[in-house]
Amino acid sequence: MALLLPKTNFVLAIFLLLLMLSTSKGSLDVHYYHQTCPQAENIIFETVRKASINDPKVPARILRMFFHDCFIRGCDASVLLDSTPGNQAEKDGPPNISLASFYVIEDAKTKLEMACPGTVSCADLVAIAARDVVAMSRGPYWNVLKGRKDGRVSKASETVNLPAPTFNVTQLIQSFAQRGLGLKDLVALSGGHSLGFSHCSSFEARVHNFSSVHDVDPTMNTEFAERLKKKCPKPNSDRNAGEFLDSTASTFDNNYYLQLMAGEGLFGSDQALLTDYRTRWIVESFAKDQGLFFREFTASMVKLGNVGVLENGEVRLKCQAVN
Repeated sequence: MALLLPKTNFVLAIFLLLLMLSTSKGSLDVHYYHQTCPQAENIIFETVRKASINDPKVPARILRMFFHDCFIRGCDASVLLDSTPGNQAEKDGPPNISLASFYVIEDAKTKLEMACPGTVSCADLVAIAARDVVAMSRGPYWNVLKGRKDGRVSKASETVNLPAPTFNVTQLIQSFAQRGLGLKDLVALSGGHSLGFSHCSSFEARVHNFSSVHDVDPTMNTEFAERLKKKCPKPNSDRNAGEFLDSTASTFDNNYYLQLMAGEGLFGSDQALLTDYRTRWIVESFAKDQGLFFREFTASMVKLGNVGVLENGEVRLKCQAVN
């Protein structure tokens, strides 16, 4: 019997882990604030809408904020915490320096605290705001599951675990799999690049001294590469120079996939989705059918929103600091 004990303990541990994951997922509810703060989603929507009118960069930044939050420690609003004298927080990690628009979340949180004190978590706020920016950019709408709690830990050093714009498909698959996300999730969520802008630093290596054989990434459309070279010369004194992630960067649509088909993916990690056989067929499907992309994107956003959900965290009174 003693020989069977380790195996029994292992099986029990796996069972408990699966139980915890299913409980975490099951604790989220579309109607979580129906009784305690029924106006929550309207407050968030109006705040985000007004901010987006004043600054067209807000939608892309908030959508990216949700991705970056959920990919590090799960969807616990750790990306919103400010650094302290003893700790450099996620928002000050290199990949997050350009996130900005945190003020929009803080504004919405202030209004939520006035209406329903200590009720709506910052993690839920970001998830709802991400849905809203997609919908108001002519993309799909979905019901956001709610009930997340806010984390108390945020470390800039952990942002190295975010997928890099230089990743190949194998690296992307591994990164997404660590969050319980599959191939379709990878390709669908990459469609978030339908919105936004990137500075030259994230892609200039593809158009200058790409390799010992090629000056430019050979998977890139020649005319597109020449245009990027002009916008991002070497040396480049304009720190604000860059390119929109797709040609309809303020509209959420499937144009991102059409550009991949034309060799006009901005990041190496984008174009790799077409050149790798494992993901090419999904890119082709989304390029042909925007409705299919929208359905898969919403399903993957719900799935991403379930990553690392905290049940025993807190509801922060201010999103930039723990209680």
